[in-house]
Amino acid sequence: MFRHLFLLIWKRKSRNLMLSLEILLAFIVVFAIAGFAVRSNELYHLPTGFAIDDVWSVRIGNLPQEGKNLTPEVYEQFKRGLAAVPGVDKVAFASTTPYLSRTWSSNFSDPVSKREILAQVIEMDDDALPLMGVTPIQGRLFERADDGAAAVPVVINERTARDIFGTAPALGKIVDHHMGVGIANQPMRIVGIIDDYRSKGEFAAPVNMIITRSVPSTEDGGMQSLLIKVRPGTTRAFEETLSRQLKLLNNTWSYEIAPLSVRRADAMKNQITPLIVLSVIALFLLLMVAFGLFGVLWQNTTMRIPELGLRRAVGASAANIYRQIIAEQALLSTGAMLIGLLLLVQIPLTGVLGEHLNWRVFITAAALSMALIYLLSLLCSVYPGWRASRLSPTEALHYE
Repeated sequence: MFRHLFLLIWKRKSRNLMLSLEILLAFIVVFAIAGFAVRSNELYHLPTGFAIDDVWSVRIGNLPQEGKNLTPEVYEQFKRGLAAVPGVDKVAFASTTPYLSRTWSSNFSDPVSKREILAQVIEMDDDALPLMGVTPIQGRLFERADDGAAAVPVVINERTARDIFGTAPALGKIVDHHMGVGIANQPMRIVGIIDDYRSKGEFAAPVNMIITRSVPSTEDGGMQSLLIKVRPGTTRAFEETLSRQLKLLNNTWSYEIAPLSVRRADAMKNQITPLIVLSVIALFLLLMVAFGLFGVLWQNTTMRIPELGLRRAVGASAANIYRQIIAEQALLSTGAMLIGLLLLVQIPLTGVLGEHLNWRVFITAAALSMALIYLLSLLCSVYPGWRASRLSPTEALHYE
């Protein structure tokens, strides 16, 4: 049965070539959309590592010099002034807050093995991590006991510990921060390890993260963001109160105020928009492919009236003809998709896209794409197959 169908398809290979290329292109596009969607869903269900309930963020701007005006006295003034506002439970400083696009990356290494990694760096004071509900899985978070430490205290995520030290324990060890060409390495001691901290939100890929401790009371810094824990039930009207207090503290600077829940909604909207755009493009492409398939199958059926009519004359039933048309289209789609899979499987094999296209994402996206292409092929071959099954031997004689 299949051998006969293969022979029929091969004899019409010149006519089937363009159809196969069209199916192949549609499969690759659908696979790309499916892979993006599957990976996004996978990331969405991973923990971000922090809580945003009743947490607001403030970004300080319009500074004459980046961070130079944020002296220890200014930090203390802001913390005391904001803590006195009714409805504020806790105030903390950080170099950036969750869901902001600003990132700073730097190189770190194990001074013993010399293994080096690239990690994102966030500077925080002692109150920032507890304010966001971050808890360590090993060690502890920053505290006053770290004052005067020879090495800068840092909290890292498990990914960073694994990438630098492998399976060896990381807690308490020193990592070197490569400050730049001609600048001596800065030693940092790991005081705590957290599960993860994806500062860009639910759709951001996990990265190496190193959180350094800053002590505003003893040094100038560049922590230009505030995290404010407010009482449950606080409404957006609180923004006016907060803005007024900030202007009283310093009227020459600008302030971007928003609850982290709002920043999260904005970030998710920006991250989902590309998926929606690509899906619309894929839908139009699939419609074009569907019209092309339907037209080609209709034409093929018309050109094969003598062949199909003679099959009916020698005893083939209408159901046999119907199954033949649909099976031929399914085999044609299978061949095109197998070629596509041979091309696409090189991506996870070579690791070009890293974790963005791991084997789980690849297999799921391939299964979804194949199911959609098979469904499309089936729908497009239903009417031509039905039309061919209704053919009578008498009609075939008119073509001979």
